[in-house]
Amino acid sequence: MTRRSRGREVALQLLYQREHNPKIDRAELERFAGERLREESIRKFCLFLFDGVVEKLAEIDAKIAAAAENWRIPRMPPVDRNILRLGAYELLFMQDTPAAVAFDEAIELARRYGSGDSSAFVNGVLDRLRRESAPPPQDVTDEIT
Repeated sequence: MTRRSRGREVALQLLYQREHNPKIDRAELERFAGERLREESIRKFCLFLFDGVVEKLAEIDAKIAAAAENWRIPRMPPVDRNILRLGAYELLFMQDTPAAVAFDEAIELARRYGSGDSSAFVNGVLDRLRRESAPPPQDVTDEIT
């Protein structure tokens, strides 16, 4: 597992923890991350992901809900829901993370922490989210004229 993968794993744990205890103290979250991630740069990456998902949660959930046919956010398994949030944040808001990396990392988290169907579910929802969020292709004839 790469160091950034480990940072994503701990960010997922923090998101899951926050979902079950939304009033958790920031110092406690930082302590949790610090105990699991010794390298400061990876700890900062983890907290950056966590903070980004929390900041954009409403927008992320709306996009996931639109991409997940016949699934409401509250009805999704909590692990899958938070993996999707993390993957969606990277796809939508982190231009330095290639889409393939965001997909692979989310699918691997789903394999490790989700049910037998989680990786396919996460892959399908993120793929649809990516397609629906991509800018429309530019018509090359516009550039010629």
